Amino acid sequence: MSIGSEHRIAATMGERMAVALVLALTAVLYFARLGDRALWSSEERWAEIAREMILTSNYFWPTINGHVYYDKPLLSYWFVVGAAYLTGAMNEAAARIPSAVAGLLGVAILIALARRLYDLRTGALAGFILATSYSYVFFSRHASADVETVAGELAVLALFIRYGADGGGPWVIAMWLIMAVTSLTKGLLGFALPLVVIGAYSSLAHGWSELFGRLSSGIFADRIRWLVARNRWFFNWYTPPAVALALIFYCLPFEISQARMNSNAGLNMVMRENVVRFLRPFDHRGPIYLYSYVIFALMAPWSVFIPAALVHAHGRRTDARPISGSDRFVRSFFWATFAFFTLSGSRRSYYLLPILPAAAILVARLFTDQEDEMPAVTRRLMRVGYAMIAMAAMIGLIALLPASMRPGGLRLMPPVPSRAILALFLAAMLASTGYALANLRARTIAFSSCVVAYLSMAYLFLFGLPSVELYRSEKPFAEAVRRHVGGDLAKLALFNDQGPVFYIAATQPIAFFDDSRAMAESIKAGRTAWVIVRRRDAGLVGPRSEVVAAEASYPWEGERELRNKELLLKITPAEAGGGAR
Repeated sequence: MSIGSEHRIAATMGERMAVALVLALTAVLYFARLGDRALWSSEERWAEIAREMILTSNYFWPTINGHVYYDKPLLSYWFVVGAAYLTGAMNEAAARIPSAVAGLLGVAILIALARRLYDLRTGALAGFILATSYSYVFFSRHASADVETVAGELAVLALFIRYGADGGGPWVIAMWLIMAVTSLTKGLLGFALPLVVIGAYSSLAHGWSELFGRLSSGIFADRIRWLVARNRWFFNWYTPPAVALALIFYCLPFEISQARMNSNAGLNMVMRENVVRFLRPFDHRGPIYLYSYVIFALMAPWSVFIPAALVHAHGRRTDARPISGSDRFVRSFFWATFAFFTLSGSRRSYYLLPILPAAAILVARLFTDQEDEMPAVTRRLMRVGYAMIAMAAMIGLIALLPASMRPGGLRLMPPVPSRAILALFLAAMLASTGYALANLRARTIAFSSCVVAYLSMAYLFLFGLPSVELYRSEKPFAEAVRRHVGGDLAKLALFNDQGPVFYIAATQPIAFFDDSRAMAESIKAGRTAWVIVRRRDAGLVGPRSEVVAAEASYPWEGERELRNKELLLKITPAEAGGGAR
């Protein structure tokens, strides 16, 4: 079945301007103040691995503090290294630029994909919905490989939508190479997920009844011939050389790494993180129903429209409104992705990020379809969803209240940053909600939701989170460590904690201990005079250690956060001579 041909119409100048506006607003949202925040959590791994690659000139051996850390393939680290050379420094901005570029590219590809499936108006709205979904914004401004995977998958699907109806062709080679590049950023998901989505659609292009009918009756050879015919994108003469070329491209960095370092760490990682984790997970064992509610947090604020969008997509069709190949593709995209991650034994909330483009198209269709043809239940669910957005905008006014007037534990929180900007944004949100509530139509709801989504994400990521740096303590703690220890870090050690290694920026690995006796021996021998340790483990260092620097603590932090604060301990001469307890 040809995909999208029944929908495409010439784009108007207004629609092209809308696309340009979406991309411009997305670029501002993803790149503005990108380096203002200190690295957080897993971001330090990407930044430190890239820093040590530059320091050692070994780009085929990822290390953290000199110890191999082959947790992901090499390409995502190389992107960070390239960004560091472009910016002239290995810093927060360089670590995040690859994700921001991939995020913007993903939005642009989704617009083109949805245009081919439907029209440019749907494409522009779907792109804007994706661009302003909370988790997509977060990971587009976060040093990781998650958005790079989404962009790569979308590129493969866009190729299939453009050429798949014609069966095999040179485009198949490009498709497999894109999957190889994508898989070199985070893992074999770059191969698996596009193949699952395309295979699901190709087999279901005419519905479940045809699939069951074809596979449940007739001779076996006829059933196989039907499956082959439905999947000509795979069963063609271009696929074997394309697969071979993709595998060579994918395996080459691992082979070079193995040859240079005489270690199978890279290929072992591929097996552990992709095959073993999927079939027999060793961590991240979320419940099987995890993604049924996680998607609502990932896609906020647009997630309030998911129930209406799914009812609309799966509603009863009539002769006047039949189901199209585009509709079947988007439904396959959504549900195949959801099923793939649900069936995996290892589940974490953000693993589901690749479903957001499909959900964005579904929500966009809810707003661009003919509202008068929608069932009453769809319109009702859409309005209920919008009511939640309007209520959230009104609740946002609490942030402007003085601390003494805030409810509950919010009194302990610091004043909101950029109050004037927040007040302006809230005024615009409330004005748009008032406009929409006066005429609860799909177009006014979509407009108001766009205003609320963009302004809330812009305030959170461009003003709110950067201001929180006043209360982030890891980077200042690393600076305090360097002030106390001085330029010679040879006698600094880490105990049960990697510490802020990126911000310490040592030129040689820092000694690491996870056994108190081994550390005591190093202290007794005079090799260790300073120790970075979390507060919960400070008692294991010894009785004659002095706290000379500590991460700052704040009233709103709980006992767990306080116990995990990092300390710098100075070992006194007596301790150095007498050993640790």
